[in-house]
Amino acid sequence: MAKVKIHVFLKPGVLDVQGKAVEGALQGLGWSGVSNARVGKLIEFDLAGAEDPQGEAKKMCEQLLANTVIESYRIETA
Repeated sequence: MAKVKIHVFLKPGVLDVQGKAVEGALQGLGWSGVSNARVGKLIEFDLAGAEDPQGEAKKMCEQLLANTVIESYRIETA
């Protein structure tokens, strides 16, 4: 059984509306040094029966979990 973590984030240059909202809110609360905030997502799951968990997770990202036109991803397995 493999523990899989997939970090999905917008590619550089893609407007991150959520990131801008978070940045503005933090600045409004007094953290004026915050800039270039980006918001992503973390997907965690257990994967059983896979000989190559990293490879299987990559296939999942390419087919469903990430929009590879505008998003990048990083896979961690343990």
